[in-house]
Amino acid sequence: MKSSLVLLIPAYNAENSIKDVLTGCLHYVDPSRVVVVDDGSEDETAQVATQRGVRVVRHDLNRGKGAALRTGFQIIRREHDCEVLVTLDADHQHDPRDVSRFLSEYAATGADIIVGRRNRWGTNMPLSRKCSNGVTSFLVSMRTGRAIPDSQCGYRLIRREILEHVEIESNGFEAETEFLIKAAKKGYRIASVPIRTVYGKEASHMTRWTTTKRFVQTLLRDY
Repeated sequence: MKSSLVLLIPAYNAENSIKDVLTGCLHYVDPSRVVVVDDGSEDETAQVATQRGVRVVRHDLNRGKGAALRTGFQIIRREHDCEVLVTLDADHQHDPRDVSRFLSEYAATGADIIVGRRNRWGTNMPLSRKCSNGVTSFLVSMRTGRAIPDSQCGYRLIRREILEHVEIESNGFEAETEFLIKAAKKGYRIASVPIRTVYGKEASHMTRWTTTKRFVQTLLRDY
């Protein structure tokens, strides 16, 4: 399976964490099978990633996570004949060791999309995030008709074939919700797998009001 795997990492101002993330990722794949999309970072993110020998693409300006994912998907469609890809964040809130959990779940279920499921309670996840994740996951589950316990988690396994049929248009964090809604509408199977809940002192790049507004707009849009 490892030879059929590509890892995609959207990154923004992650110079202090991306080296460790890549070190973990390279236990699973060769550097040529890791794609980092630097979304207009103002630090040395691109340089640190390049030093590890991975494929780095850089946006001149910060466009948003959805735009970074879209660029990464385009590169994978064009350059990689893989079976699955795994997306994970560059800030180390997604532990690369959990890649093995996604691969095991895929081998067991053959699901088209597998979304990471973090424990909200009894962890160091901020209270505001616990509440918002619970509410948004309930709403996305209702909208898609699928049980998605942690719909806002960007740690995901996706069958490459889906990239040919599901195109995201949103530029911000709402793109991850858009992707799930569109995939469910096309009948793709969505599963989840438990992952480690990692929260440190890093600042979130989400803007609460803007992110909430765009999420609601995405949830109500007729795709």
